[in-house]
Amino acid sequence: MSPFNAYQIEQDESGKIFSHMTRLTPEQLDDGEVTIRIHYSSVNYKDALAATGKGKIIRRFPCVGGIDMAGEVTSSSDPRFQCGDKVIATSFDIGVAHHGGYAEFARVPARWVVPLPSGLDLFEAMALGTAGFTAALGVVRMEDNGLAPENGPVVVTGATGGVGGLAIDMLAQLGYHVVALTGKESEAEYLRMLGAAEVTITSTIDFGKVRPLEAGLWAGAVDNVGGPILQWVLAHMKQAGTVASIGNAASHKLETTVFPFILRGVSLLGIDSGYMGFPTRQRVWDRLASDLKPRHLAEVTRVISFNDLPGCFDDFIEGRVKGRTVVKIAA
Repeated sequence: MSPFNAYQIEQDESGKIFSHMTRLTPEQLDDGEVTIRIHYSSVNYKDALAATGKGKIIRRFPCVGGIDMAGEVTSSSDPRFQCGDKVIATSFDIGVAHHGGYAEFARVPARWVVPLPSGLDLFEAMALGTAGFTAALGVVRMEDNGLAPENGPVVVTGATGGVGGLAIDMLAQLGYHVVALTGKESEAEYLRMLGAAEVTITSTIDFGKVRPLEAGLWAGAVDNVGGPILQWVLAHMKQAGTVASIGNAASHKLETTVFPFILRGVSLLGIDSGYMGFPTRQRVWDRLASDLKPRHLAEVTRVISFNDLPGCFDDFIEGRVKGRTVVKIAA
């Protein structure tokens, strides 16, 4: 294997984080049983925080960024994977404390690798990426907790984000009545295209005047926001409702009471897509290749070249991105 291109995140002596395109040698790959020639990666908000230093994401320097990768196995010491196998690797320590998907090659532990399911190609796998896996894991966890379309509406907060949009698409095609909650009124038609039956604008709600229990509206909820919006969601859950807590775009803090839980039997499910292991990880990817595969994946995905990667992160930080961004790594 010859030297290859990579996008590496580093820290200088003053503690300032910077990132740049570079060349790495095979000897600089991290330890692992499976070496992958990467075809595609993706850009998540977490990747933008890491690359710009806006968030304390990277746990070791230097580190190749990119928490997602999809490609072909070039070598493996694990008998489950053979040369030429198409595979996915997302989350765990990838792009955080282990060289990630923003490179032409990566070497990772076999326990992080998922065989590409029939029904997905490598591009679609990265159009989904961690965002799609997270949304699907939330749906699966809620269903395991008893959520069904006949139970009532499901609200999705932070609806225009990567996770939110994919969750709307997945839930709608399963037959749920989906209500999209967003602060971006201009994106209402986009959300309806994804499958939202209703769109509610956050500016129409006074989140400062939420009682411990409000009228029961939601059988389920996918929350990407946290803070006062999650408090409002919990107060409006129906009896035995279930909430998938996925993100904290607004705040990591939550001020609520025990009433939704002890008087209505509401379940608040934490969705940790980062370290969810097998067999659940394989089960979720298999469903992403079948009944949870979003109908509008192509419409919500844009593709950028590897060379264009450095210029895209500020748009994520400033909230100017909707849908998914795939990075084409292989020439």
